This record gives sequence, C-alpha cells and structure tokens, in this order.
Amino acid sequence: MKIDSPTLQHDLPLKNFNDIFYEEDPELELCQIQDAVFDNEVLPRVRFYKMVLKNCKFQNTDFSGADFTDVVFDNCDFSNAKLNRSSIHRAEFLNCKLLGTDLTESSLGNVSFKNSLLNLSAFGNSKLEKVQFHDTALENSDFYECKFKKVEFTSCNINLANFERTPLKGIDISTSTFDTLTVSISDLKGCKVSSFQAIQFSAMLGLVIVD
Repeated sequence: MKIDSPTLQHDLPLKNFNDIFYEEDPELELCQIQDAVFDNEVLPRVRFYKMVLKNCKFQNTDFSGADFTDVVFDNCDFSNAKLNRSSIHRAEFLNCKLLGTDLTESSLGNVSFKNSLLNLSAFGNSKLEKVQFHDTALENSDFYECKFKKVEFTSCNINLANFERTPLKGIDISTSTFDTLTVSISDLKGCKVSSFQAIQFSAMLGLVIVD
C-alpha cells in the first residue's frame, strides 16, 4: 500500500521547542527541533506543521487535541503521553516510543509507524485510514471500536492486542505474530491471515484439528 509521505522543505531551520510559548497559538511549523525535553507538561491543542522532531522526549505530556500535519518524529519518546482527540495526517514515527500512549478518539491518515514501540497504547474509538505499522511492537495495545480503512500490520508483535468491535475485513496481519488476541469472530471475516494463524484462531475457538 502506498501512502502519502510528509511534505517537507529542505534545509529547515533549527528552533528551540520552547519557542512555542512565544507564538500566539501553541504551534510550531517549518522547522527542525532536536533533543527537546518536554516531560510532564500540559499543552493541549498544539499544532505541529511541516517539521521534523528528532531525539525529543514528551513523556507524560498532555497534547490532547493535537494537530500534527506533515511531520516526522525520529527517535522521539511519547511514553504515557496524551494524544487523545488528535488529528495526525501525513506523519511518520521512526524508532519512536509510544508506550502506554493515549491516542483514543483520534483521526490518523497517511501515517506510518516504523521500528517503534507501542505496547499498551490505546487507539479506542479512532479512525485509521492508510496507516502502516512496520516492525513495531503493539503488545497489549487497544483498538477497541476503531474504524480501519487500508491499515497494514507488517512484521509486528500484536500479542494480546484488543480488536473487539473493530471489523478487520481486508486487514492483513499474516506477517505479524501473536499468541492470543481479543477479537470477535464476526469481525474476523475477510481478515488476511497466514495458515499458521488460521490454526491459532481455530484453537482459540476450541476446535480440534485432525489431519
């Protein structure tokens, strides 16, 4: 699946993250931010636009209602941050840590997570369209009652993930691994799985396979 990458200018100027407090609205755009530490802060409805953030830490920070458009996050830490009710479009998360991050009731479009850690992350009641998860850990993640359209899980760990009340028709999880999932049988219709996973699901249903 091809998705739209962030649209960025070359040679973006470096800025200090705290410059956001000098703006009329809490926003940063057309810049690079490196090595920022902004833990345990509250900055709701923040707006990041056409920028790159590298080696930044936002642990336990409240970014509720954020708007991230045309943004690359490289090696950033959002552990236990609040990103609920956010709009995230044309964004990349590369080697990022989103352990226990709250992304509930959000809209994600043309977003990729690569080589990232999203264990215990929460996406409940969110809309995901053209979203790619590659080589990403999603153990104990929660996708309760989400709307998926063109979502890929490639070589991910989705063990103990919750997909309850989330239709998986057309979703390919065949290259990902799990021991068990929380998912309704009716929502599995049309999900693309490997032959081994089909046996796993049969075991979860209590079926006994006899060759």
